[in-house]
Amino acid sequence: MTDEDRLYVLAGRAQKKAIKARQRKANRPCPPRVPPLPAMLSPTQRTGRDGESRASDHLQQLGLIIIARNLLGKTGEIDLVARDGEVLVFIEVRHRFHSAYGGAVASVNREKQLRLIRTAQLFLPRLVQRYFRGRTPACRFDVIGIEPQGLVWIKDAFRE
Repeated sequence: MTDEDRLYVLAGRAQKKAIKARQRKANRPCPPRVPPLPAMLSPTQRTGRDGESRASDHLQQLGLIIIARNLLGKTGEIDLVARDGEVLVFIEVRHRFHSAYGGAVASVNREKQLRLIRTAQLFLPRLVQRYFRGRTPACRFDVIGIEPQGLVWIKDAFRE
């Protein structure tokens, strides 16, 4: 075996080792995200967190399984991710103290929708691998508005 052949064999082994390491890392459970301490949150952040908890409780009572909260990516944040049977649901939670300017649900404009879609596309492969055994499920985007009149849940609020 020539030196060139040995180098080729060593490079092949190194590539296989790197692939296995990446696969192990991808299958490793994500560490739980530690929420900031309440003292570190601004009043607006506390209101948002409380609204997300209220929405999460409501969805769980209706049978959805919350699988992630506050997924933060370079393109934006998704408040809640849930499983509704075999459907993966990305949920935006909006809280408003008054209904001026259309209220909480109306505040999810086209720009925000596109940001949510891009962020969902970023996290979709990992969520599919972890919760759906690699099979891409049907996905939908819901919006939950929390207003003085109560909680409004709009299923399939927008599409890609």
